[in-house]
Amino acid sequence: MNRRALLTLLSLLAPAPALALTAEPADILQWQAKSFQGETDYALDAVQGRVAVRATCRDAASGLFLETPVDLSKTPVLEWSWRVDETFPADGPAEDTKAGDDYPARLYVVKDGGLLPWRSRAVNYVWASAAPEGTDWENAYASQARMVAVRSGPPAAPGTWVTERRDVAEDFRRFHGSAPDRIDAVAIMTDCDDRDAEARAWYGTIRFLPR
Repeated sequence: MNRRALLTLLSLLAPAPALALTAEPADILQWQAKSFQGETDYALDAVQGRVAVRATCRDAASGLFLETPVDLSKTPVLEWSWRVDETFPADGPAEDTKAGDDYPARLYVVKDGGLLPWRSRAVNYVWASAAPEGTDWENAYASQARMVAVRSGPPAAPGTWVTERRDVAEDFRRFHGSAPDRIDAVAIMTDCDDRDAEARAWYGTIRFLPR
């Protein structure tokens, strides 16, 4: 994803009252589509007895984006489930470079910078291909976006669903120096354009919870 596109995404936000958020797969599919390069296909899929958003990427980078304020003073914990059966080759471009800035699955949260989009901040929770689990790095295109490898590499058994929990307020404090009282947008994206590759992932329910 290039820098201009990311700055554009970060500048789409407008002030609104902070809310709680629970998004089922059918809700996620109604989020605003944002293309950076081509179109990742997002569709509802019944898999292993559960409904999910299936993302299929072929040399593309587009996401589903929800502009909604979330009150982190009340619900700072982000919980979601996802599934990736294959990642990109581990010996490919490093994920902290522009050539390697692709992820079979990512979920990110954005704090709006208002009229100064370069003051916007984002945390990207990614399913990495090679970066060790638990590591983080500056996005290759935009310094205000921090990448966090929540998972890395293919699962031991294909078809495995994983549920994640992250304290978004604490992650902003750790990666950006301060914890906002709210975030202003949530997005999912499966992208494979920089590697000219293919990827597929599934996303389940996304919700914000109290600690």
